Amino acid sequence: MNKLSYQVTLGLLLVAAGAQAQTRLETGSKKPMPTEWIDQDTGHKVVRLTRLAGSNSSFYFHNNPFIKQRGSEGDLMVFYHTGPAGKQLYTLNLKTYQAQPLTRAFAQVGGEIVALKSRQVFYQTQDTVYATNIDTKKTRTVFVFPKDFKASITTLNADETELGGAWSTDAEKEIYRQYPEKHDYFTRIYEAKLPRTLFSVNVKTAQLNRIFTDSAWLNHVQYSPTDPSLLMFCHEGPWHKVDRIWTINTKTKAVKLVHKRTMDMEIAGHEFFSPDGKMIWFDNQLPRGATFFLTGTNLQTGQEKKYQMTRDEWSIHFTASPDQKLFAGDGGDPGQVAKAPNGQWIYLFHPEGDKFRSEKLVNMKAHGYKLEPNIHFSPDGKWIIFGANFEGEKEVYAVEIAPASMKGSVGKAGQ
Repeated sequence: MNKLSYQVTLGLLLVAAGAQAQTRLETGSKKPMPTEWIDQDTGHKVVRLTRLAGSNSSFYFHNNPFIKQRGSEGDLMVFYHTGPAGKQLYTLNLKTYQAQPLTRAFAQVGGEIVALKSRQVFYQTQDTVYATNIDTKKTRTVFVFPKDFKASITTLNADETELGGAWSTDAEKEIYRQYPEKHDYFTRIYEAKLPRTLFSVNVKTAQLNRIFTDSAWLNHVQYSPTDPSLLMFCHEGPWHKVDRIWTINTKTKAVKLVHKRTMDMEIAGHEFFSPDGKMIWFDNQLPRGATFFLTGTNLQTGQEKKYQMTRDEWSIHFTASPDQKLFAGDGGDPGQVAKAPNGQWIYLFHPEGDKFRSEKLVNMKAHGYKLEPNIHFSPDGKWIIFGANFEGEKEVYAVEIAPASMKGSVGKAGQ
């Protein structure tokens, strides 16, 4: 092959590769989809981040999965991979999409928490809590729950000294065993009024501290991202029957209601801290299934800020961008509380006055919403990362917030 022929061939290959990257497809129309494509309904690029055979799952929407790669400007994402050997934590390089095992495989594992300062991941299998260093892969046992206090970790405080969570009774666990589907156990547990206890575990000394007990379904436990002594929790149950969102100071034990319902059938839920820890945001409906808001309570002043959205724009979960200028939502199918006829989208929300202006990023009509997408902004704020099953398996994807382009990877986009 002469030099000219080689250059022509190389050029054609590059054009073909670019065309593949820019292929416009209906999301979920193929099984499998290519590793990246342009959503034909929105014009935004979608990339499948996880490329391991099996099932791959992103973190819950308020659990941060990202950490800077040591010695690099790039970022890592921690995720769960499930294969024949079991379920284990992996890291994914957001520039190269290279995945590396972080832990061994377990039959059951949960409680995923990334510690940014100490560069560890905390997780739990059965009654044992472990921590694995992200760089060295060295693993240590943090805590073993005693026989009379079997509980689960869900959160780590801001100075990374304490893990937190909620303990439940054996009677409550038996309700779960007999009625494993949410629509069967949810009201039963709420009406049982069994005691629950908020607790912390010192990550160095393994000291267990029982913080607060109530005859209520204490759940959704989250430490503030900035105040090591502030713990948020909820009174779980039918949202229109509970004043749901509370905080407790773990030093003074002072308990405070974050949002008091203002009308019959009002609901507030799926609460999360703002990145700076100054606000708690939540899905707020006035009343349930009628008028939809994302509402935030300022923790210092108690003042609230509401952004209204349409029925179709309502989402199971919301999240805020790192700079707190934008929000995102994961939509919902017609069976959700909003009964939205056209709500199956990944949304970007632009606050304008007291309303949201929405932008559709991914058509999710081929996704089964029993798997919650659990959206996250990428660390650079330029992508939305979410879980989906529209290819038949659970996978983790990223959609570029900017219009479709030829940029190469999540980590490189916009650089």
